[in-house]
Amino acid sequence: MSFSVWRNARATAALPSRFFCDSKDGGGSDGDNSGKADLPAKVRDLRVQRRSADLILPKTDVDRFRGWREDLPTNVNALEYKLFHPTDKSKQVLNKRLFQKPLEVNELGEDVYETIRPIEGGFNRALDQMRPKSMQKTKFVKNDVDAFYDVVIVGGGIMGLSAAYFLAQRVYHGLNILVVEKDPTYRTCSTTLSVAGIRQQFSLEENIEMSLFGADFLRKAKRTLHVHDVEMPNLNFQPHGYLFLATEKGAEQMERNHQVQTALGARVDLLSPAMLKRRFPWLNVDDIALGSLGMENEGHFDPWALLSMLKVKCQDLGVTFVHGDVYNFAHNIEMGLKKDEFYEKGQEIQLETERIKEGKVQEAHIYLHDGDVWPVTSCEFVIAGGPQSGHLAYLAGIGSGKGVLSVPLPVEPRKRYVYCVHAPKGPGLDCPLVVDPSGVYFRREGYGGHYLCGRSPEFKEEPGITDLEVDYDWFTEKVWPIMANRVPAFNELKVHSAWAGYYDYNYWDENAIIGPHIHHANVHFITGFSGHGLQQAPAAGRAISELILDGDDYQTLDLQRFSFERILMDQKAEEMGSFIV
Repeated sequence: MSFSVWRNARATAALPSRFFCDSKDGGGSDGDNSGKADLPAKVRDLRVQRRSADLILPKTDVDRFRGWREDLPTNVNALEYKLFHPTDKSKQVLNKRLFQKPLEVNELGEDVYETIRPIEGGFNRALDQMRPKSMQKTKFVKNDVDAFYDVVIVGGGIMGLSAAYFLAQRVYHGLNILVVEKDPTYRTCSTTLSVAGIRQQFSLEENIEMSLFGADFLRKAKRTLHVHDVEMPNLNFQPHGYLFLATEKGAEQMERNHQVQTALGARVDLLSPAMLKRRFPWLNVDDIALGSLGMENEGHFDPWALLSMLKVKCQDLGVTFVHGDVYNFAHNIEMGLKKDEFYEKGQEIQLETERIKEGKVQEAHIYLHDGDVWPVTSCEFVIAGGPQSGHLAYLAGIGSGKGVLSVPLPVEPRKRYVYCVHAPKGPGLDCPLVVDPSGVYFRREGYGGHYLCGRSPEFKEEPGITDLEVDYDWFTEKVWPIMANRVPAFNELKVHSAWAGYYDYNYWDENAIIGPHIHHANVHFITGFSGHGLQQAPAAGRAISELILDGDDYQTLDLQRFSFERILMDQKAEEMGSFIV
């Protein structure tokens, strides 16, 4: 039996039984005092209609889920979003907005959304190829992309590449894997625009273990990702550590976090104000009660180098890359009208309406760089689109249906600023990445007295997401005063440059969402890390490969806490006492 046939058979199976198991049967909780909450009675007692989107959630919960987006600031909830536009020669100018399917009509009332599917039957294909190119119903052959793949990964950033690598290296040239990336230059990619830090100072065990594995992966990357006759870049890891500062109010939580971190093998030291002043004489500790300093496996590295190494290795393992943007997902192409005939304009809406309720996701419609919309059929889809992941899930019907499908993937773009400043009298080479109790952070950058700094805004201060313009007033009003108070030498700093990037922000609990959707079992998520994804990408990619290849079971780290199911069960996986930088 081929892999595709095997996975298709599994994808049509019943919903995972663990979702609505009673704790008495061992499915709702670990039963061993592991600390994971039991399923709430309101969810545990629901009657499951297998493979149906009409599973009924409590009305109050559905209303709350639907109200999430209405509660967001209008500048964040903007529909317009600057996205991929292939070339000026594009044959189709498609509308694409956040959280909106592109199945709309133009000013003349005509459907402008058209896919180019392979035509069934050799005779019909031959006739079609005899027509002028402008009148052809399909292009049966594309030089850079096939029509069928075992796994389609949407997003070629660090998450998508990590998932592709672990899948490909497990089944060497045995899986047909496609990675779709809308910007192969990675100019606006969240990976390359990040501060690229790695730390183990979290409160959740899963986050600590994922980052520990990430540190080990980085240490071995030169050997693990080696490709014959290819000179890999240097990751330039700088082991300067993270220093979290806490006032009296946060000291107790920092001590609890420290116990968890050290129990899992992280080397983290707690420092009193006197110890902090002795070790970092440039630091003002007047209002500080406790500090937490990472002694090993913490620092920063070159994100572009890691991204390049993974992509080269994936290509060596046989992974296919295509320059395009996913504009829609179609459900169960075996259902619907005229499945063996031409698809005329105007039928896409009717087809999608028939399929989305009962059918599984089976096609990704890719807007290619030459302007064609090309359908790719697959049995497994991985949404690794970073900030756009919530929108991609919506295109797959997640958040636009009934019952379980009424609950969206709570991931959206949030803009964050990074400022590069110059302070000739600033901290020396021993300067770690310092996180102030206010959330302001800074770290040294190079050897010329330059520092990177920033701060995440409060909920009501979120900037717009329509562009990557930098707000320098934010630095002057919200960042610089706190830096100058914490390090007096920063009173004389000058802004050298700045940039902005997007977080894949999980507005449910600001932590990762990893694993399959409860209804569309062949759609997997690897997103929502809200700022700490780069360091956890190796562990997350390995986890996705285990779920796909090992029967939906984790073989190494148990990351069930980060599943999509926690959103349906109203269980948050929140960090306590840590700042996301």
